[in-house]
Amino acid sequence: MGSLKQKKIAVIYGGRSAEREVSLESGGRVVQALLNKGYQVTPVDLYGDGAHINAVQQLIDIEFDFAFIALHGGEGEDGHIQALLELLGKPYTGSRPLASGFAMDKALTKKFWQGIGIATPNYLCFTNEPDVEKIHAEMTYPLIIKPSREGSTIGISKVNGQEELMTALRDAKRYDSDILVEEYVSGPEYTVSIVGDLAYAPIALKPSAEHALYDYDAKYLADDTQYILPCGLSKEKEDQLKTLALEAYRSLNCQGWGRVDIMMTATGEFTVLEVNTSPGMTSHSLVPMAAAFEGIGYDDLVEKIALLAWNQHEAQQ
Repeated sequence: MGSLKQKKIAVIYGGRSAEREVSLESGGRVVQALLNKGYQVTPVDLYGDGAHINAVQQLIDIEFDFAFIALHGGEGEDGHIQALLELLGKPYTGSRPLASGFAMDKALTKKFWQGIGIATPNYLCFTNEPDVEKIHAEMTYPLIIKPSREGSTIGISKVNGQEELMTALRDAKRYDSDILVEEYVSGPEYTVSIVGDLAYAPIALKPSAEHALYDYDAKYLADDTQYILPCGLSKEKEDQLKTLALEAYRSLNCQGWGRVDIMMTATGEFTVLEVNTSPGMTSHSLVPMAAAFEGIGYDDLVEKIALLAWNQHEAQQ
């Protein structure tokens, strides 16, 4: 019990996923923000110290009371680290293990959303070996090919015809055995950040002509991606977008904070792509951008996310 400032906070970042480099930047910025706010912080580069071969021992060897999870993708976002922290009796930021794993699996979430009436692009999902004939028979080009359980749009490709399909499938399989084949939505893309029970102002994403998709390069490396805020929608459509984002987020039992990615179809309807339960906190990241628009600076945002989790933990004691 007591104030979080009296406790030792472990900021967990790094990890072994394809998003390690992004997580290293996120974690470093989160560490500095908490230090700026006067917290006791221990940086934890998961698997990065060269001495540990498993996360269990690495976390056991560190004295801490609370964890800020700044991991992206892989075991940091699929519920593994969350479950480990629960076994260790350590409260942490973000969603619980089941919600984290659920949101990480794009095919599973899409199947669930279709079942409860939340719009999401049509898709096929394959484990191990994609059925190319089935893709040709049931889907219409262009298509989006992506790993089912990876983030930061890593391994994603847009294919316009059969000749590009096999290359895209091979690229996606480098990151996951489960491959998602999704219909391409040609309309604008939006992202909605959620902190606590509030959906922040949506951001419209406009990659340059060089990037056909809002992919990893467009997210983290390019300087010509446009982030449009306010997003340009009418208040009615913006409210509709935020309501859908909250509905998708809550349907997976997510909590604390996250980000929901949504497309608009050619007919002006919204369709949900995915929920991210541990979004980036880098210089290019969208949650800090949305928070800044709401008048919340980076350090204040990090503290807000931490206190949401800590206060919930305290209320349950």
